[in-house]
Amino acid sequence: MKKNIEFVAANGLLDRRSFLKGGAITFGSGSLGLLTASPSSATDWPNWMTKPGTGLSEYSHRSSYESHILRKTAPLLGTDGSGSSRTPIQYLQGTITPNNLHFERHHSGIPEIDPEQHKLLIHGLVKKPLIFDMEQLHRYPMISKIQFLECSGNSRPNLSKIPPKGSCGDIHGMIACSEWTGIPLNILLDEAGLEKDAKWVLAEGADAASLTRSVPLEKAMDDAILALYQNGEKIYPANGYPIRLFLPGYEGNISVKWLRQLKVTQKPMMTREETSKYTDLMPNGKSLMFTFKMGIKSVITSPSPSLKLGPLGYYEISGIAWSSNGKVKSVEVSADGGSSWAEAELSEPILSKSLTRFRIPWKRDGSPSIIMSRAIDENGEVQPSRNQLISEKGSQVSYHNNSIQAWYISSDGEVENVYV
Repeated sequence: MKKNIEFVAANGLLDRRSFLKGGAITFGSGSLGLLTASPSSATDWPNWMTKPGTGLSEYSHRSSYESHILRKTAPLLGTDGSGSSRTPIQYLQGTITPNNLHFERHHSGIPEIDPEQHKLLIHGLVKKPLIFDMEQLHRYPMISKIQFLECSGNSRPNLSKIPPKGSCGDIHGMIACSEWTGIPLNILLDEAGLEKDAKWVLAEGADAASLTRSVPLEKAMDDAILALYQNGEKIYPANGYPIRLFLPGYEGNISVKWLRQLKVTQKPMMTREETSKYTDLMPNGKSLMFTFKMGIKSVITSPSPSLKLGPLGYYEISGIAWSSNGKVKSVEVSADGGSSWAEAELSEPILSKSLTRFRIPWKRDGSPSIIMSRAIDENGEVQPSRNQLISEKGSQVSYHNNSIQAWYISSDGEVENVYV
């Protein structure tokens, strides 16, 4: 017998487990736009069943029917290889980002590094400077972590005065999540032997920009790894092949790609990427420096701009949430612009410093709607509204925008970016 549908917030939000409860919703023609089967359906062979398919290949590829799922690239004009590309998160499900859709940020292009010639140097305030080739590094014990990587400039478009156009990925796509496999950095630092006044580590990449960042020694000795693999494969050149520093929960720029040296120091080295760039300008004209952590954040990826809704009826609102402070504890969703909220279902696994997928059923009745999500982590940090963030940091803020995203859905199913 059909159960009563339980609405938990205004404008059509249902209990987060409604889709999973047998009989809670009638999954018939007209409710989800399903087609009615006929006896002939089983005997009609489509063309692809009438002849053998493509043979084996040495490296697989996706279906040609999915070729529209691409990153949005934004090269920096007047430079050689500088710019970014953004993950099309509106088309993805689960939490793992495919390697070839992972966002990129380059400061002088992607170097073509021969792993047989590449070396890693550890020196500075250590008792025994060390140099490794890649073969030697692969002998060390490795660990694997499923964790997110986010550029500190992610979601910057939403700091403009007028809500920008574009897809969810265009605005929020400098975020990705992978299984990173590599060597805990503390193993190698312990082997080198730290001097008593060691407090920081300068990381340098082997690209033409020689990008450098200062890393607190506490972080380097905690959960930092020297990543050699991403989602089971050797890291792609665009993401740091043959080795990158990976600092879970920290802004992406500090996870230096194409790592070539680690210099242990007493103080931060005040490099370009932590003085004139990657600092947070405050209303009083001063800048916050070394603001490494990416705050609690979430975004609804579906429905979202470029994904027009079809007939009225039941839909799933789905998105991703993450926090540098640990695990996501809960995500709340609103379908009425924040007047009422309902708790979404979190999909397993829920991991520390990793993307977490959330979902909630929604009955769309055709009236205009504003859908939003806000995340809360295990330490009680709550994702701020856009007004709260600007009130705290000022209108000139450029980095670390973790404010709530609102999508306006019109009566005809079009979705656009709005500020609430």
